[in-house]
Amino acid sequence: MKPVYQKNVLKNGLKVVMHHMPKRQSLSVGIFIKVGGRYENMVNKGTAHFLEHLLFKGSKNYSCRMIKESIEGVGGSLNGFTSEELTCYLVKIPSIYSARALNILSDMVIRPTLSEVEIKKERGVILEEIKMYRDLPQSYVYELLDELLWPRQPLGAPIIGTINSLAKTGRRELASFKEKYYNASNMVISVAGDIDEVSLNKSINKIFASLPKRDTNVFSRAKKREEGVRVKLFHKDTEQTHMALGFNALRRDHDLRHALGLLHIALGANMSSRLFNEIREKRGLAYEIGTIVKRFYDTGAFLVHAGIDNRKVPETIALIIKELARTKHTLISEGEFSRAKEFYIGQLKLGLEDTMEHMLWIGETTATLNKVYSLEDIVSEVNRVKRKDLLKVAQIIFNENNLSLSLIGPDNLNEDVIRRKLTVS
Repeated sequence: MKPVYQKNVLKNGLKVVMHHMPKRQSLSVGIFIKVGGRYENMVNKGTAHFLEHLLFKGSKNYSCRMIKESIEGVGGSLNGFTSEELTCYLVKIPSIYSARALNILSDMVIRPTLSEVEIKKERGVILEEIKMYRDLPQSYVYELLDELLWPRQPLGAPIIGTINSLAKTGRRELASFKEKYYNASNMVISVAGDIDEVSLNKSINKIFASLPKRDTNVFSRAKKREEGVRVKLFHKDTEQTHMALGFNALRRDHDLRHALGLLHIALGANMSSRLFNEIREKRGLAYEIGTIVKRFYDTGAFLVHAGIDNRKVPETIALIIKELARTKHTLISEGEFSRAKEFYIGQLKLGLEDTMEHMLWIGETTATLNKVYSLEDIVSEVNRVKRKDLLKVAQIIFNENNLSLSLIGPDNLNEDVIRRKLTVS
């Protein structure tokens, strides 16, 4: 039987993963590089993100304008992102333009111009981006939380960098960073959609085979923070208090990863969740509340985020902690468990109908785990999870010695009052 995904490794170590999705009108292509915020230090922080911006500003064969117009001019979309462990450049385009998408992305990644003029301009753009996030408390609160979860290490510092680190990053530093990290051994080409796999593989081999093979990129492992509650208050005249509550959690491939995902759904992933019902629907204490799971190579985090009535911050935090603690002692109901599983699997199925989401799915798992999971693999794994596994995860994670809390709100926020509400017993 033909495998669900076609995987190929070039002689220089570059990995190619493809999924043929017939009867689709689109094709999505991504070039993943195993480099991101974790590969930096506090001096060059933000270099991966800076470089990502610059690759859209022109390459040997395409000007900045040509890059955008060649894709958008036929109805396609072009983007990129930098995360803690990956950088990705991606295109979604009508499938008849597959060669165009591959040629443009590859030229950007292999032969960027890194113009001094564009570096100067883009440094200014990123500085404005930093200011923008500082002005958005619902975003900046996560930056404060990361500093508490992973203090004094790259994982706890902003991916975008700082004003000081950007000022020290010039063409030499950017070119050196690219030379070190953008090599075949650390690249994955991911493609999903209505594709001709044989033709695409030939094109990819022709374009990328000459790239040098080097050692796999590495970063320093996350350091375990000191035990104890950590709180960071940032006073700002806001109409509501923005909260990010976090616990250090499980690595990406942990045996209990799906149990954590189901716990996330039960607690805060949708409008049926416990926190949404308890905090918003029953008591009207917050308009926005939910949970997030972060997964990395060697660590992770479970976050609760909310925008809270300024007058009721301690009360709301106490109720959130109570809901988290409840999952440590009592199995969630069979009905809740069943709905969480159906939501988990249903969301995955819906996402994988789209060529872009499917490309990201197979590209990220190949780049981070060197594995490609089929939908059937995940469904089987999720269906093996038991209610007691969620109890076990909650007992591992929800402990006040593992708790960090960041708040952005008015001057009357009282740290001592808030700390007294942070007992997860």
